Amino acid sequence: MGELAGENIIVLGNFERERTDRDAEFVARLSAVMRDAELPEDLYVSILEVSAWNPAFARDLHNVLAGPRYLRVLVDKQNALPQGYSPPDLVGLGGGDYRVSRAGLMLRRSAAESLGEMATAARAEGVVLVASSAYRSYEHQTQVHNRLVQQMGRAAAERVSARPGHSQHQTGLALDFGDITNAFAQSPAGLWMHANATRFGWSLSYPYGYEHITGYSWESWHFRYLGRDLAAFKDRYFRGIQQFALRFLHEWEASTTGVD
Repeated sequence: MGELAGENIIVLGNFERERTDRDAEFVARLSAVMRDAELPEDLYVSILEVSAWNPAFARDLHNVLAGPRYLRVLVDKQNALPQGYSPPDLVGLGGGDYRVSRAGLMLRRSAAESLGEMATAARAEGVVLVASSAYRSYEHQTQVHNRLVQQMGRAAAERVSARPGHSQHQTGLALDFGDITNAFAQSPAGLWMHANATRFGWSLSYPYGYEHITGYSWESWHFRYLGRDLAAFKDRYFRGIQQFALRFLHEWEASTTGVD
């Protein structure tokens, strides 16, 4: 009995050492990734503290990474979609509890289905969502961007319009609501989206006061579909800022593969 008890102590001791080593490796990688993602220092410290005492962070990260990769692809001023990219499962919008401002709007199927569910919930509370702009091809974005450059000049245009290949709209996951002005923020639909978007997997892409992070001025009408797990992960650990969460995940996967 005594020999068995001694063996158990040795085994348990080895297990604890292995677990501690794994934890140390995770924290070291987490720290490096957050530095590469250029997260603000206070957010960096907050996530390190949470990960140290709450195993839910690692579990939630695993769940997000197990989801479809297209939901977390980083598309911003520095990171473009592959040349010639077009979403494989675009579907037309319309026919649900939301309105469309014009014919021909399309989203990826998962985003369109979620929009339908979200619009039904909004209408039950007396709010009607209006979809105004959705998927844009590379060619369409080229036209939009060039027109704005001609009207505003390049510097001003690039605060409000993505270069071709760098637009979230090309992913088929981004949707503009309402009249595409910041009056949307205080409209019934805008207030409802602010309170409810996350639970349906949607996220405001370009929030007020974060142009130095996102590269774009405030767009209260522009939301991107992330899926429920990633949207909740963003709110739980990244203060609701989509760019922080997507950049973190981008760098985490780059640290695994060794390539961007």
